[in-house]
Parts: sequence; structure tokens; C-alpha cells
Amino acid sequence: MTKQVRQLDRVVIRFAGDSGDGMQLTGDRFTSETAQLGNDISTLPNFPAEIRAPAGTLPGVSSFQLHFADTDILTPGDAPNVLVAMNPAALKANLGDLPRGADIIVNTDEFSKRNLSKVGYSVSPLEDGSLSGYAVHEVGLTSLTVAALADHEISKKDAERAKNMFALGLLSWLYSRPYESTLDFLAKKFASRPDLAAANSAAFKAGWNYGETTEDFSVRYEVKPATMPAGHYRNITGNVALALGIVAAAVRSQRPVFLGAYPITPASDILHELSKHKRFGITTMQAEDEIAAVGAALGASYGGSLGVTTTSGPGVALKSETISLAVALELPLLVIDVQRAGPSTGLPTKTEQADLQMALFGRHGEAPVAVVAPRSPSDCFDAALEAARIAMTYRTPVILLSDGYLANGSEPWLLPEVAELPDLRVEFATGPNSDDGTFLPYLRDPETLARPWAVPGTPGLEHRIGGLEKADRTGDISYDPANHDFMVRTRAARIEAIQVADVEVDDPTGDAPVLVLGWGSTYGPIGAACRRLRRRGMNVAQAHLRHLAPLPPNLGEVLGRYRKVVIPELNLGQLATVIRSRYLIDAIPYNKVRGLPFTASELESMLEDVVKDV
Repeated sequence: MTKQVRQLDRVVIRFAGDSGDGMQLTGDRFTSETAQLGNDISTLPNFPAEIRAPAGTLPGVSSFQLHFADTDILTPGDAPNVLVAMNPAALKANLGDLPRGADIIVNTDEFSKRNLSKVGYSVSPLEDGSLSGYAVHEVGLTSLTVAALADHEISKKDAERAKNMFALGLLSWLYSRPYESTLDFLAKKFASRPDLAAANSAAFKAGWNYGETTEDFSVRYEVKPATMPAGHYRNITGNVALALGIVAAAVRSQRPVFLGAYPITPASDILHELSKHKRFGITTMQAEDEIAAVGAALGASYGGSLGVTTTSGPGVALKSETISLAVALELPLLVIDVQRAGPSTGLPTKTEQADLQMALFGRHGEAPVAVVAPRSPSDCFDAALEAARIAMTYRTPVILLSDGYLANGSEPWLLPEVAELPDLRVEFATGPNSDDGTFLPYLRDPETLARPWAVPGTPGLEHRIGGLEKADRTGDISYDPANHDFMVRTRAARIEAIQVADVEVDDPTGDAPVLVLGWGSTYGPIGAACRRLRRRGMNVAQAHLRHLAPLPPNLGEVLGRYRKVVIPELNLGQLATVIRSRYLIDAIPYNKVRGLPFTASELESMLEDVVKDV
């Protein structure tokens, strides 16, 4: 049967089902196929905190959204054009996000009376007319999969579990995705179980063939590759990009890296990835708790390595005393906080930006540190290199603020040339540094205000360390009030002395009345919203902060150019508070704390009102 092929410029697909239905794997494989074809992509995995929530219930729904296009995109999309719903719970949990006319592919085998009642359906929505505004495709995914695998010697349960591969095959056919990489993936994933490898591959092919032969799908679609700068690309998540950035920091600094970490969602994948790269001088230790993890990392920095610790908000709270010790010792320490919704355990698998003020101020005493934040999954690589540069050059803890949206989301990453990465080598103290031939551990570099980095065991560099206040230059314990005042002010001045780039402003006309200022993962939604407004003839400027401590040197001048400054954040206005107090700018906060990223449409609507008001 010859099917019509229709060209599209972009598509947003959401796979949804039980957390045991393999939706994350399905979405990940479709993403890989799409990346292989050359589309620009952005993804949004969304899954419950429980390892296995009650099957068929709303809290147990897991989803994976993918936006792919033939042009540059910035977000995973505001609303799905296509929903694959594996059961009634998946349909009910996601139906409210669908625009009218969207395609819904429903696994009818799961729409039993029992499953319908679990989510409050007294009558099936497939029968009551409530889905009349959508293009509904009723497919018995489970039964078709079981029938396709009838000749395979596997259990009925294993056959039913392969329904996600049937769905993946169908969608791969529908959107003209290359499928060879998925078959290779299945062969490797089930290498120890050839029977499961064969069954899942057969299920995938059956889904593909179903699309080719069924009359329910009369059209298939193509989205041409995006025009992107030449080079080698790979699809990458934020956590993997952070890990590779740390590996690159080890190579470019010619220093070993020690990671002390305690598993915590959504940061654990950084530990998993770094553990694979021992050949680059990476040592990883899964500690017994968060305090041990950061203590070991700081000890490694004292010994001449770059000490790194990864965690989320609750872990940063536990690590705060040791971070303060690193401030007093004036040693490099990289603390990666992959933020999640709080307080306390909060929403472990959901995203938020609510740790900013904890990163800036959340320690006892005057304990300033540097703070940087990546803006996208691939930018996590560059942010890790920048954080390592600051930590080693200025002998300071650096907190890198990623979040769950960046950590689990993915996008194409243009692999950099290693020779073009920054040179992160630093000099260690090798001998006495005073006129009288003694070693002064707190004698500072006049430009960076950093003290010498003296590796233990180096002859002549014996010196005292510890949390008690140090005397200037000598490092002796000091209770002198004037010395304490001097050291506190000097540590603060060292952070302010960090050389960071000016903030860049995207203001095409140069006369926009409104500036949208963001940080971290709000970059994509803000950028997409600004693009939409400009296409409608509204002038709006955008600036985004990578460095949150110290702030860029030109930020005050930039803020002063605009009549209104709007700051969207996934918190209750933490950056807005800092900007107001530092620059006396009446910034307009726009806040959201729902565990979900901003959509471009909600920011577009809000900014339209601000621009019209101006």
C-alpha cells in the first residue's frame, strides 16, 4: 500500500504509560533515531519519584516528550502534537496538555473496566465522545505484540512487555525515522538473552509493518534535517555533559580529579558516567553519606587534585559546613547541585531553581563562593570547564547550579576540538615565597588574591590547615579582631576579583523597552518566547546570566538601559531579590514552582502584557 508522505517543519511527541512500560527507553530510542537523521531536538523526560508506583494509577504515569524540527529549537515544545497513551491513566494525565486536533494513539487493550475505574472513568473516553476533537487511533498494542511474538519462545509477560518496541516501530515508521540503530541497540542490550533480543527486534519490526499496512494511518511524515554548523554531533543529556566537562577539566589542567558523591536524584548519573573514565585520571568514590563525600573531595583538593562533589539541594544543605571549611582553607572545590523541587525531600524527580540563595548565602559566617549556572544540556559541558577554571585559579569553592530539567533533557552537542578548550593548568607552590626564606601559605597573588596551592609532602612547604581563623600571610591561628576583619573582607574581594565575561544582550533593534533577564534552564523558554514576540513586531531584549557570583561587570549598565526588567524563575523570585538589592532596579519577578519548566507560550503571554504596558 502506497502511503502519502507529508512534509512537516516540527513535531512534538509524548510517550506516556506506567513507569514499568518503558516510556523513558522508548523516548530515548526515538530521540537517538531523530538525532541520527540530523534534526534539532529537545527532550523532556517526566517520571514519578517512586521506583514502581501502583500500576494504572495517575501517580504512576511516566512520560517522555520530544520536540524535533528542521530548524533551531530551544525547548521540548509547549504541547504535544502526538500522544501515545499506553493506558487510561496515561491518557487522563496528559489529555489536558493536548491542543484540539492532536493525534492520540491509544493502546485499547489496557482500557479495561478495572483500569478505567482506577482513574475515575465510569465510561471509556473512547466511547463517550469526549475525544471527538482529536484524531484518535485505536491500536491494540499489547495484543498485536503478543501475536507478533507467538513463534518466539518467551513468556507471555515478556511478550507483553515488548509492546513499547511495537509502539516505537510504529512511530518510527510514521515519522520516517532510521531504524538500524535501534535494532543494533536491542542486540547489545539483550546480548546475554538472545531470545529477548530477537523478540524485541521482532516487536519493533511488527510495529513498523503495522504502520505500513494498516488503513488507520494513511499518511506518514518527514521532518528534514536541520541546517547546523558543520562538525561531529552527538545527542547528550545535561548530566553526561557535566561529567564529560569534568573529564575535559582533568585533561586540560593536567590534574587528577577526585569525585566524592552520594547517590541522589537527579544527580546520580554524573557519578555513573564519571566512573567509566578512570583512564583520564578520574577517581570516583560512592561515599556513605553526603558529608563524607564532600569531606573526601576537599581532602583530595588539599592533596593537589581537583575535588568534585555532586548532589542535589538536600545534599548541599548537609555539605554546607565543609564548604565553609573550604572557604577558610581557600582550596578549590567544585560542588555540582542538580536542583530539584523542595523543601526537604520535596519532589525528587521534578525540576526547580530554588537553591540559588542557598548557593549564594547558605553557609555560616561570611563564606562567599563563586556560583555558575549552565543554560542548556550541552552547555553543561562548558559550564563545568568554567567552574573548574575558577575553582583552581582562585582557590575557592564553586557551586554549579544545574537542575532536573537540564540533567535529564537532551539536545545535539557539537563536539569541540580539544586543542580549542581553555588551558586550565595552574602553578603549585614549589618552595619558599618570602624574603626571609620561609613559606607563607596565605601570601596572595596580587591579581587573583589566591593563596599558594601547596601539595602536602613538598619539602619546605609545611603549613597549618583547619577551620580556625588564619593570620594573614603566616596562616597561624589568629583571634585578632583586625586580622579577622581583614581576612573576611579579603575572601569576599577574591570572589569579586574573579574575571568573568560581560553579559551579552540579544536586542536585535537596539531600542527594546523591556529586558528579560534569566539564569540557568530558563534560557530556552525565554528565548523561544522572545522569538515569537519579535515575529509579531514587539521589541523585547534578552540577557542570560552564567555567572551569579560574581555577577558580570557590565550588568548594572545593561539593566539601566531598559524601562522594564522581567526575571522569570522557577522559584519565588530569588534572583529578582538579588538584582533589586544590588542594583536598585525594580525588577518584575515572574515565578513558577510546579516542578515543571516554563513553556514558551506562558512566557510569551506574560511578556506581551509587559511590553504593551510599557
